[in-house]
Amino acid sequence: MKKQTKIKTASKIALFGASIIWGSSFLVVKSSMDSMQPHTLLAIRFTIASILLCIIFHKRLKKINKDYLISGGIIGVFLFIAYSIQTIGITDTTPGKNAFLTAVYCVIVPYLYWIVDKKKPDKHNIISAALCLTGIGLVSINSDFRIQFGDAFSLICGFFYAAHMVSISKLSKDRDPVLLTIIQFSYTAIFSWIATLIFEDIPKSFSPNVIAELLYLAVFATAIALLLQNVGQKHTKPAPAAIILSLEAVFGVVFSVMFFKEEISIKLFLGFLLIFIAIITSETKWSFLRKNT
Repeated sequence: MKKQTKIKTASKIALFGASIIWGSSFLVVKSSMDSMQPHTLLAIRFTIASILLCIIFHKRLKKINKDYLISGGIIGVFLFIAYSIQTIGITDTTPGKNAFLTAVYCVIVPYLYWIVDKKKPDKHNIISAALCLTGIGLVSINSDFRIQFGDAFSLICGFFYAAHMVSISKLSKDRDPVLLTIIQFSYTAIFSWIATLIFEDIPKSFSPNVIAELLYLAVFATAIALLLQNVGQKHTKPAPAAIILSLEAVFGVVFSVMFFKEEISIKLFLGFLLIFIAIITSETKWSFLRKNT
C-alpha cells in the first residue's frame, strides 16, 4: 500500500510540474516575441523538441508506418494552427489573459464531440459554456465593447486546441501515443519553418537570454512537460488529473503578475474565476465532491 501511495503522490507531483512549466511558458513566449517572430520561435521550439524525443525514444521509431504518418499529420495540422494563432495572439495581450482565454478549449471539446460522435453535451457542459462565455466577456471585452486583436486570437486558438484534442481521441486508438507525439511535433516544426521562410525574417544572431528561452520552451515546456503529463495521468484518476492540469492557466496568471507586472482588476479576476470554474465543471463534472457508492 505504501508503494502505491508513493506512486500516486509522485504522479500528482508530476502533473503539478507539467502545469507549472506550461503556466510559465506563456511568460517566456511573450518575452521571446521581443527578439523574433512567432513562426520562427515555433520552428526552433518544435524542431529541438522533436529531435530530443527521437533520441529518447529512438527504439520505437521503427514502428512508424503510413497510418502513423497520416494520423500524426492530421493531428499535427491542428496543433500547428493552434500554436500559430496562440503565439501571434500573445503579441497583443498579456501572458495571463492568453493563458486563460486559450484554456477555453476544455469547454469547447464536448461540443466538437457532438458534431463528430453525435453525442449531446450534458447539463454540466451547458453550465460550463454559460460560465465560460460570461468569464470571456469580463476578461476580453473593453469599455468600448470591443475585443482586442490578441484576445480574439487567443480565443480562436482555443477552438483549434479543442479540435486537436478531438483528433487525438479519434485517431490515437491502438497507436503508440509517444510516436504520434513525435510525428505531430515534427509536422508542426515543418509547417512552422515553411511559414517562417515565406513570411518572416530569421534573426542573424541570438543573445544568450534568447537561446535560454528557446531551450526552456523546447526542452521543458514541450518535451519534459509532455512526459510528466503522460507519467502523471497513468497513475492519477481523471478528475484530480484534470483539476491539476487546469491549473496551467492559474500559474500563467501568477507568473504574469510576478514577472510581467500584469495588473488584475476585480473585473479581470471575476472573469478568470468564472473561466476556471467552467473548466473544472466541464472536465470533472464535480465528481470529486460526490462520495463513492
